Amino acid sequence: VVPDRPEALVSPADGKIILIEKIFDDRFCQDNVLKVSIFMNIFNVHVNRIPFPGQVEQVTFKPGAFYSADSKRGALHNEYCALTIMTAGKQRYGVVQVAGLIARRIVCRAEKGDRVQTGQRYGLIRFGSRVDLYLPLQVELEVSKGQKVKAGETVLGRMNQLST
Repeated sequence: VVPDRPEALVSPADGKIILIEKIFDDRFCQDNVLKVSIFMNIFNVHVNRIPFPGQVEQVTFKPGAFYSADSKRGALHNEYCALTIMTAGKQRYGVVQVAGLIARRIVCRAEKGDRVQTGQRYGLIRFGSRVDLYLPLQVELEVSKGQKVKAGETVLGRMNQLST
């Protein structure tokens, strides 16, 4: 059940948070961001959901390698499909499906120009893989590394100041 909180940023995937860090993202947001990585093992549900409402600005598919999705090498070199989404509050964020060692099939049904809603299904990744979020620094996270999360249900943080 999608939380009934307009400021809620929900998990795009079932799995475990393996990374939270501040970085400069030059691939999707071209800004300093909070990167949150969620690893999905082979037993997790692999349907991916929209974390926060907005309009899809860009869909980028990049063929690549198939290293373990929970490794740094996998994060940098594996095949991925990235959505760049602009919120109503004019904040940009990225949600990136990353293929893994076993997962060699990414399905993304979102297209440029689509208006998307919190919790909406937009794709899936077959078997063990990960989803990376690139969020504005103003997001107030409510989760920590090692925490298990559920797609469309677990609130990762608040974007209340960004949703106007």
